[in-house]
Amino acid sequence: MAAPDIVVPVREGAANAQLRYALRRWAAHLPHRHVWLVGYRPPWAADVRHIPTRQTGTKYANTTLAVRAAIEHTEVSDPFLLTNDDFFVMKRLVDGVPVLHRGPVRDVERYYASRGSGKYLRGLRETRDLLVSLGHADPLSYELHVPLLVDKAGMLNTLDLGRHLDVLHKRTAYGVLSRIGGARIEDVKVLHRRPVFPVDSPFLSTMPDSFTNGAVGLHIRRTFPRACRYERPGGR
Repeated sequence: MAAPDIVVPVREGAANAQLRYALRRWAAHLPHRHVWLVGYRPPWAADVRHIPTRQTGTKYANTTLAVRAAIEHTEVSDPFLLTNDDFFVMKRLVDGVPVLHRGPVRDVERYYASRGSGKYLRGLRETRDLLVSLGHADPLSYELHVPLLVDKAGMLNTLDLGRHLDVLHKRTAYGVLSRIGGARIEDVKVLHRRPVFPVDSPFLSTMPDSFTNGAVGLHIRRTFPRACRYERPGGR
């Protein structure tokens, strides 16, 4: 199979240092054909493909719109790698991205319920209920901060089935409905500034604060300081 495209929804207006360093990692470590920024394109970005979108909804609605736009664009590869702008691939993936999940949704639900309620937890529960109604009694969660290889028809079907949910957990719904299986890992998102994170992991992800002010962000910036082909020379 030819190397897939990378698709990354990008919010409007941010300087987005995380995206800059994510692009450096993808350029070095993630075999791919093109990078597609869907939504906003920072002025410093170079040699990327761009699909503009109107980001007038919630962050959940905006990312769903971005994924649908990528699916419907005839020049985006099928399948493609769905990423976020804070997914850092720390080691070269010669054989491509492995299929990974987070374990049963019920376990992930307990984790978020212990931290309080909110739109994300409500969306998790509504997505789980949708999957149960479709015959998946104990669905797995694919809400990991790692790239996911996406088949266009499968994801389009997922988005259509979950159209009535305002916080659809689309990675989970896609993974379960498409029966992609995979290996279980803990999520790689680092929420804090402390020097406690999986240094040897092939994947890392950050919050804006942990990237800018935390040990994990310093580690990422130090290990890949040079600009890549996706950055304009001197661009900010």
